[in-house]
Amino acid sequence: MFPAKLPAVIDYPDSISCIDTEQQRTGLACCYLVQAGNQYAFIECGTSLSVPGLKAVLAERGIGLDQIAYVIPTHVHLDHAGGVGLLMKDCPNAKLVVHPRGARHLIDPSALIAGATAVYGPENMAAMYGEILPVAEERVIVADDNYVLDFNGRKLTFIDSPGHARHHFSIWDAQSRGWFTGDTFGLSYRLFDGPNGPYLMPTTTPVQFEPEAWLKTISRYLAADPAYMFLTHYGRVDNVAQLAADLGGGIAMYQSIALHLADAPDRHARIYEALMLYSLEELAANASPVTDDVAREWLAFDIELNTQGLEVWLDKQKPKPAA
Repeated sequence: MFPAKLPAVIDYPDSISCIDTEQQRTGLACCYLVQAGNQYAFIECGTSLSVPGLKAVLAERGIGLDQIAYVIPTHVHLDHAGGVGLLMKDCPNAKLVVHPRGARHLIDPSALIAGATAVYGPENMAAMYGEILPVAEERVIVADDNYVLDFNGRKLTFIDSPGHARHHFSIWDAQSRGWFTGDTFGLSYRLFDGPNGPYLMPTTTPVQFEPEAWLKTISRYLAADPAYMFLTHYGRVDNVAQLAADLGGGIAMYQSIALHLADAPDRHARIYEALMLYSLEELAANASPVTDDVAREWLAFDIELNTQGLEVWLDKQKPKPAA
């Protein structure tokens, strides 16, 4: 059954379409449908609850499910890969391309399900992510660092891109001269765009924020001289060099905030509010058109996850007691 209303779609040049995965609100998360001749690939797919909308877009455009050649989540966090199993079930010819550290979790998602259920509870888990289905191992392609996929003549190159998560890769599309960056080029919501361009913020969600590795990933991005970055949160951005500098500055500021408040008795609340105030200041400096109240509403979930991630990072910095 298809939804009554199609998800929002943005068609970019080079046969790339951005499809909203309708998580929480429009404009929060997306995936990309990439065309190569008569074949298509999904980069990201959202949750299982996103899949009916993706199928509806295909049907509306006359694209058969048997034309989907690849499903490619950048990493296995559920807002990116929760719908992989259901989408693969409906696309008989599709292969799953996944990071080496993530493959086992999509072949057997029991650990993903258990972890998310422990955090959100069974009812909220079902409401947020729906059913998480396994993928048969024979349909999985493991993409190591510098793996090159011949996608019906369109060259896609995969690089290991840690910083946000160790099971994260990014995809270089030679045709568009763009990177599909998942979460490793930060978050940039279009409603925040001002006359000075996009606002970009880090995403330091638990449990694998690694700032040194992240800066190396950014350097690898820039080495390709990209024209565009295709963000899962949200859409295509350009002016890549400036945004990369902004992201590096944001990562450094996040570390500084966390370290300054590392021993605060109300550490979590203090870090949360400091991150929020920093974002509001950056939005104001960027002449963003949204009010502080709207910004706080939009950023609350991300800032909460970022705070949790920074606390995990802080705890890892503590010296281990002598044996």
